[in-house]
Amino acid sequence: MYAWRSWTWISYSVRRRRVLASDIDAGRNLENPSRLGLLFLSNSFIAHPFSLDPSCAARTRAFRLVVEYRRLEKRKSRLAAYLPTIEPLNSLHFSSCRPSALCATATTHVKSKFRTVCVHAVCGGNRWHRWGVPRIKGPMCGPALRRSGLALLLFLLASVWTAARGLSAPATEELRREVRVGVSGLPSTLDPATALEGAVPLVAHQLFDTLVAYREGSTDIEPALAIRWSVGRDGLVWSFLLRDGVRFHDGTLLTATDVAASFERQLRAETPASAVVWSALFRGLPGIVRAVKATDRRTVQFLLVQPYAPLLTVLAHPGLAVVKSVTGSDGTARLIGTGRYRVVDASPGRLALEAVPSHWAGPPRSERLVILDVVTEDQAEGDLDANTLDIWFPAWPPRRAEGALSVPGLRVGYLAFQTEKEPLSRKKVRQAIAVALDPAALGVALERTAVPLQSFLPPGVWGRREGSSLLGGGRQTVKALLAEGGGWATGVLPTLLVSSETSPVNLPKLAELIQLTLGAAEMPVNLRTEEPDAVRMSYQKGEHDLALVEGAVVGGDPHLFLFPLSASEAAAKGPRALNFSFYRNARLDDTLIRASQLSFRPERQRLYQRAQAILADDLPWIPIYVRLHWALVRNGVRGLRLHPTGFHRLDAVGLEAAGGTP
Repeated sequence: MYAWRSWTWISYSVRRRRVLASDIDAGRNLENPSRLGLLFLSNSFIAHPFSLDPSCAARTRAFRLVVEYRRLEKRKSRLAAYLPTIEPLNSLHFSSCRPSALCATATTHVKSKFRTVCVHAVCGGNRWHRWGVPRIKGPMCGPALRRSGLALLLFLLASVWTAARGLSAPATEELRREVRVGVSGLPSTLDPATALEGAVPLVAHQLFDTLVAYREGSTDIEPALAIRWSVGRDGLVWSFLLRDGVRFHDGTLLTATDVAASFERQLRAETPASAVVWSALFRGLPGIVRAVKATDRRTVQFLLVQPYAPLLTVLAHPGLAVVKSVTGSDGTARLIGTGRYRVVDASPGRLALEAVPSHWAGPPRSERLVILDVVTEDQAEGDLDANTLDIWFPAWPPRRAEGALSVPGLRVGYLAFQTEKEPLSRKKVRQAIAVALDPAALGVALERTAVPLQSFLPPGVWGRREGSSLLGGGRQTVKALLAEGGGWATGVLPTLLVSSETSPVNLPKLAELIQLTLGAAEMPVNLRTEEPDAVRMSYQKGEHDLALVEGAVVGGDPHLFLFPLSASEAAAKGPRALNFSFYRNARLDDTLIRASQLSFRPERQRLYQRAQAILADDLPWIPIYVRLHWALVRNGVRGLRLHPTGFHRLDAVGLEAAGGTP
């Protein structure tokens, strides 16, 4: 007897008892159902892959898997006494023009302990169709069993024939093979030397490769164009062995000479504007690299004027990607790389990239990337709803919660104390301010643009010190620390100086909360806002008492954040000032300098832990927040993982149809 039940789409779950190992293995093929489909037979646990397209290269592999799963079903099953009531059908190849022959045989009567649903998918003209078939419930006698096998055979034949003639149920729309990405401000130039802010680093990351790369989710380093590297005993010579067989997008082989020329291009830049990344990544030490040269076809050397361990992390930044200058057919020079994608079309508001199948890391998941200039949130939401946009990277938190992704970045907001002025020159007073600030209240004021930070380094940076919280505490603790520190200022109140910027983080609003919080803790301050350029000049002159500032771990190395914000060398007033606390500590200086000169990573990490312990005790500045990177994706986008640096890899991103087919 047949009992009609609800239908299930691509389901192999067993309502009772256990699932065979072969059935579990078969389910893993759903990772790539654009090439393989699955036909599940009621009570059989046999997966029948079939080609989605007659010309599909996976056809042979599909038939091989059928044989393998049949063998698994016989060999691995711990339920051999309960063989299926219907033998597996022959392996099928559903063509878009005609169906293949089907045959089924009936077995002797076996009582079934399982209740599954028979689901199958067939293909016609490269489109998906689906039908449900009744659930088989309870044991069946011999004649009924033969009738059931014949009925199932006729049903499948009719379904396949209908699919081949295009007379079946409505099919889903043919899947796009390009991913459309929206950014706020499409870059006007594709030169990595300018890839510091906005969408330029993101786009450059898809087109150009670096010698080394950031690992997924952190600023740890892994090989890229260079497969090995070593450091001389004096720390002044870094040697990189290049990957063999890598080609530029014009087909020419990558050599050490090309790599050296790419770096010398920025090192010997004629104008500061053409090497903005180089100076920013070395944070005041752009002259640290004396020369870059090729010693043989696959070996490139960096010659330094002094040991500099952060070099390895800095080289992973897209701004230091390897490029080659070529002359186009129109006589204009352009830059090409070795990245996963190449530029095929550039027009106002649109940049089309084509996948490079022969890339050394393997072909990207999507055949094309289209980068679009999406200015407003209304435009982004409308395009996402209309499926004309797949991913949007906004510069601010999106209004829509559905499809929103975020990850803490490397931009940190901190409160700097002018340690040369009273009462902020006293450590106990600075500690009292840190205890008075409530992280929960700060989180509300940040409004999803950032999250409170309780460490001197953001989560994505190696060397981060975990432990006791820097912010928050009881009112009595604040009073006790103030009493130990000699009390708050009398007469002229200290001034909290802040930029008038309101996007993405509303700094004036956050400063108002800090002012109210300190006032409630009997530490009143005045609040003054200035334009960004003016406020930075005031910081560099030391005209503030407290400063709400943003800084970034630009190259992903702890040195590039802790040294400029805390070292005595950066505390000289003037245009080169970066230490806005004007804090000087010889022990901290020695620790940071030594950590920047050692190439042994565990020892560097130990020294940075010590440096953060010194800062946690003295508190010349306190971290307030870390900015978030945001993305808004539509339903069906798979494989997007945000990176703390903001240099998100898009080669693993693909689209999935409504039925679950990528």
